[in-house]
Amino acid sequence: MQTRYDLILGSRRFSNYLWTLISFSGGIGFLLAGLSSYLGVQLLPFGNTETIVFIPQGIVMTFYGTIGILLSLFLLLNISLNVGGGYNSYDKSTGAIQIFRLGFPGKRRKILLQYKIQEIKSIKLSIAEGLNPKREIYLQTKDQRQIPLTRVGEPLLLSQIEEEAVELANFLNIPLEGL
Repeated sequence: MQTRYDLILGSRRFSNYLWTLISFSGGIGFLLAGLSSYLGVQLLPFGNTETIVFIPQGIVMTFYGTIGILLSLFLLLNISLNVGGGYNSYDKSTGAIQIFRLGFPGKRRKILLQYKIQEIKSIKLSIAEGLNPKREIYLQTKDQRQIPLTRVGEPLLLSQIEEEAVELANFLNIPLEGL
């Protein structure tokens, strides 16, 4: 096998779909409760909004509802654009490494980094445990640049990230740092 291709999952993760649904539902609920207090009409199919006074409670609920809906629209935009998604391609026959990621619309929507295997010093594994654990694999070049190869989001299992780093280092026949 001369080529290795790793697909990187971007914003199209289950957690983003879940948070989009939760923030949209909550936003609609708060917005309808705030509008109900302003209009004096029961817009929510459940609950009683007759006791909510528009100033200050209703206006705050309307504001929170609007923010919740805007947040869900932002998450939906991220999901539809697949921000952060892409691939890592390693081709031993040509000696080329390609790292491709999608970003936000604009001049730099598509990011493509290309390296020769000879430019790579090592594969670096960075592990930090604690409240916010960090488990990442980096491609370290000879001029000391570190290019992240792992996806952003929930950290992988320690055994899984170690195995992935070892497999990549063995495939590229370069040293592994950080173990």
